[in-house]
Amino acid sequence: MTTPASAHHPTGADPTPDLPAARPTAESARAARAHSFNAAAAQYAANRPSYPPALFDAIEELTGRPLTGARVADVGAGTGIATALLHARGADVVAVEPGDGMAAQFRRTLPGVPVIRGTGDDLPLSDASVDLVTYAQAWHWTDPARSVPEALRVLRPGGALALWWNTDALDVPWIAESADRVSRHVGIDVSAEKRNVDYRTADPSGRLDFTRRTVRWSRRVPVDIHLANIASHSVFLVAGAEHAASFLAAEREHLFRTFPDGVVEEVYEVVLLLAETPA
Repeated sequence: MTTPASAHHPTGADPTPDLPAARPTAESARAARAHSFNAAAAQYAANRPSYPPALFDAIEELTGRPLTGARVADVGAGTGIATALLHARGADVVAVEPGDGMAAQFRRTLPGVPVIRGTGDDLPLSDASVDLVTYAQAWHWTDPARSVPEALRVLRPGGALALWWNTDALDVPWIAESADRVSRHVGIDVSAEKRNVDYRTADPSGRLDFTRRTVRWSRRVPVDIHLANIASHSVFLVAGAEHAASFLAAEREHLFRTFPDGVVEEVYEVVLLLAETPA
């Protein structure tokens, strides 16, 4: 709430009428990006890439047990892209999602899978209640000082925390060039935000002993799906449709020069970090 000028100035005039608005803090900017998905949940669900079967094979290999029958909490579940795949592998999944729009889209997509409202920093789950806690594209929205202890609290002995991100395969020339154009347009190296995540940034406290795996995969989609995928990222959502439109129009021209048939092959490397708790 703004205090009236008359409360501090004898004439009632605004003593600082021309001061610019305060710049957003890093924390407020991060929160705005995290919340931006709620208004674009349908776009997110329709255009974001999925995850390859080899990712879930790697989780089973590293944990030494199948996903079938495992009790899993998929945190920051969003529209349910990862939740659906865990469910299809036979896991007993409960999704945790803080956003109104994302949770509503989740319920439309996966009406038979429970989704509860909450965040990784304050999980609405009982102690020692799950075998696996997963974060697909979501750990970077948490505060590890809170989300690490929360994950450890809800995991059963011998359970595991699995974090993963689809990252751009920057050894593919057109992908590297496109990522560079995105970074110059938004002023943020979006690819690096995910690519540079390791055990130090995932858990600065050092409590967890992460194993890292990388799984390479690709999908072929129409140019318009690829562009809609780009537009569903938080840096574009917070900037607004007009800001994104100019970039996407130019990017469309670049893509059709590379892919004249209008079909793009997106190549990803899924970065997986997995840490087990003591048995």
